[in-house]
Amino acid sequence: MAFITLRRAFCHKSILWIPGAVVALKIHPASHAQKAVTDRLSVCFCSLQPELFRVRFHHAYCKNFHSEKGNDLHPVGEPWSPQGQEWNQPGQSLQNEDEEMLFRRLSYFTSFEEVLSFISALDTLPVPLAMAALLRICEIGRRDGQQRLPEGVLENCAFQALCLRCERDPSHLTNAGLVTALQFLHTLLPADPQSSLMLSLVAECQRRLQRGNLEVHHLCVLGESLAMLQGSSCETLKLVVRQLQSKSVETFAPEEIASVYRILQACPEEVDKHQTFLNTLNNFSISVVPYLSPKSISHVLTALVVLDQTHALPLLIKLGKYVVRYIPRFTNEELRKVLEAFVYFGHSDRFFTEALEQHVAALCFSLDPAVASSVMGYCSRKRILSKPIFDVVSEIVVCQWDRLSPSQIAELIEPFGKLNYVPPNAPALFRKVENVLYARLHHFPPKMLLRLLHSCTLIERHPINFMSKLFSPFFLQRLQGKESYLDRLSLAQLTQLFLTSVLECPYYKGPKLLPKYQVKSFLTPCCSLETPMDLHLYKSVVIGLIDLLGSRLYFASKVLTPYYYTIDVEVKLDEDGFVLPCTVDEDIHKRVALCIDGPQRFCLDSKHLLGKEATKQRHLRLLGYQVVQLPYHELELLTSRLELVDYLQRKLFSQSSAVLW
Repeated sequence: MAFITLRRAFCHKSILWIPGAVVALKIHPASHAQKAVTDRLSVCFCSLQPELFRVRFHHAYCKNFHSEKGNDLHPVGEPWSPQGQEWNQPGQSLQNEDEEMLFRRLSYFTSFEEVLSFISALDTLPVPLAMAALLRICEIGRRDGQQRLPEGVLENCAFQALCLRCERDPSHLTNAGLVTALQFLHTLLPADPQSSLMLSLVAECQRRLQRGNLEVHHLCVLGESLAMLQGSSCETLKLVVRQLQSKSVETFAPEEIASVYRILQACPEEVDKHQTFLNTLNNFSISVVPYLSPKSISHVLTALVVLDQTHALPLLIKLGKYVVRYIPRFTNEELRKVLEAFVYFGHSDRFFTEALEQHVAALCFSLDPAVASSVMGYCSRKRILSKPIFDVVSEIVVCQWDRLSPSQIAELIEPFGKLNYVPPNAPALFRKVENVLYARLHHFPPKMLLRLLHSCTLIERHPINFMSKLFSPFFLQRLQGKESYLDRLSLAQLTQLFLTSVLECPYYKGPKLLPKYQVKSFLTPCCSLETPMDLHLYKSVVIGLIDLLGSRLYFASKVLTPYYYTIDVEVKLDEDGFVLPCTVDEDIHKRVALCIDGPQRFCLDSKHLLGKEATKQRHLRLLGYQVVQLPYHELELLTSRLELVDYLQRKLFSQSSAVLW
């Protein structure tokens, strides 16, 4: 057992901190106190700054020491004197208090000063008690919400002695104490992986790993610590993973399951090697989901995303069921991770949306802006038009705009345009957005500003006062940045803004968008401002039109107009209402644009068109087309070919009693 021995003359508080005070370390046989430290104190630890790891004792009232023959320490640069041994006798008691009482007293201290004073007043200090004191200091720091210990604590010679003790003799620590010490080195304080303390602890862990002495819980704690400290390339971490794979997952506790996922998450490049183990883990985890904490559920979902476990749908569905219950208990960061995972896996259900609505409504103005952005991003990507959520967010923007960063403002406003929703407080909302843009325009990156203003046009809130800036050469140059060309999506958004200024803003007299910045079509594979047709619905409509019109000659499909939009089906009529062949370009009185709107053109599980589809149909009408909408929810109700023909006749020729061609 290792002890920290203070000269007896310095045990009295009145003369404790005297210049030249000698602190010596001596190793003695172990006692039962080593076990008591893990039983009586919660598992916490702390680390020093990298420069402190290599320091022995350096303080205004302490001298530097080094070890002679691995045991006794004496001042550096001074001759060794045997008279110091009279204070280091193995039989010396701990100030007449048994160890049980010392541990109990230590657990009652609530400040750094109390712990350090208590330790400094002892004649001898066993390693377990030194560890317990160190962990208690960390507990106090965590309780106070500190990210790192105060400098006064780090520079205290008693604190440095505690850290030095752990570095010199980690073999006396229990398995739990060892892995816990390593764990808190990277949580409470930034630790240098190459520090002597870290190397000593990791080396001891390696020895115990090779002997196979660590249980599953210890392997989990050690694996997470190594992943944080040394990354996935750490050979010791690979050994931990191999030992975990050799265990039976049925014996793992629920929180250990979550820990294993976090360890594997740190090694995404080796997911193929671990896939068999992951399959076993995914299947077994279904049974332990009810016992996972909200924090662990968030961690498991994050790991599934990083490891790309798209085939683990049963586990994902089970996790989603319990996410609904835990929404009020998630922290902001945990909830954000859950939403990101649901977006990644394409998961959504009505119960989760309802729970999210209740959570947002309950928090209202106290809703964290970052969480509000994540919620709106989830709704946007999943096409979920939740009016309660959107209404709360619109009020947040109006009342708390000064708390929002430019990126948060854009993330909160863009979904309104995408999902084609105008909130009840729209005048106040967009007036506030305009004021924010006037005051902080240069704080918005060019692409973010373009996305924001484009989304406003989708719900007919046209940014007239900013269009001249968007079309200016200076903005276009900033938008392009260091690239050799503008990306396709930005060009399409600029083109649609320009078309909007021509069709819907005749009073706009500012600069125009040069032709070289205009796209030829809004329908492109990677970044389209139009939603492609549903092929199944398209085939059904084509069959009905052939039956109705008598020939495929009388309508055209996927017609690209001179105005960048692509029409699903176009029918041409002359002045008398006769249907013309699609190849005729003369004597055309009216063009009918049939919009075959599949589910992807609507908000999820609703009959509400997306903003880009509503804008397309609005523009086509302004361009002179007769727009006929054929929504999927109407087409799916038709049970026969005859019903389909009757339906198309009503849609196409509602003002005529017969078809003319």
